[in-house]
Amino acid sequence: MRTIERSFVKTIFAVVLLTGLIACSKPQPQQPESVEVPKTTGLERIPAADPSKYPHLNDMGSWKNPNLVVREDGIGIVDLSNREIHILTQEEIPAELATLPLSAWPYGRAVLITQAVPKNLTPETKADLRKNRALLLGTLKELDVQYFEAP
Repeated sequence: MRTIERSFVKTIFAVVLLTGLIACSKPQPQQPESVEVPKTTGLERIPAADPSKYPHLNDMGSWKNPNLVVREDGIGIVDLSNREIHILTQEEIPAELATLPLSAWPYGRAVLITQAVPKNLTPETKADLRKNRALLLGTLKELDVQYFEAP
């Protein structure tokens, strides 16, 4: 019996010693999770928005920065040189804004948002407008572009 007791004591001693060694060991530094590098969009070259430069609310027809129109079939960007509207998908918005010259941003990184009012306003059309507006606002937030909504 003595051999069994001795073996038991050795096992207990080994477990206690091993537990003590584990408890006293230095924790290994964790590998840092992959740091997300902010992606460049090309809009960084444009200064931050300056609301003090915006035209007065009753004079929004003289807005000189990009003007985006929420439509049921996408987002329109107004070509200020001829007042023509080019329809964009949500994915095309960042590239389209980035290709505009610096002179197209006199108020800084801000856009005017208006909403088209279709003649046949069905519940589905309203839903499409809401969805496109929400997606546009999310895209602008990701791009760090401020927006001003026309009344």
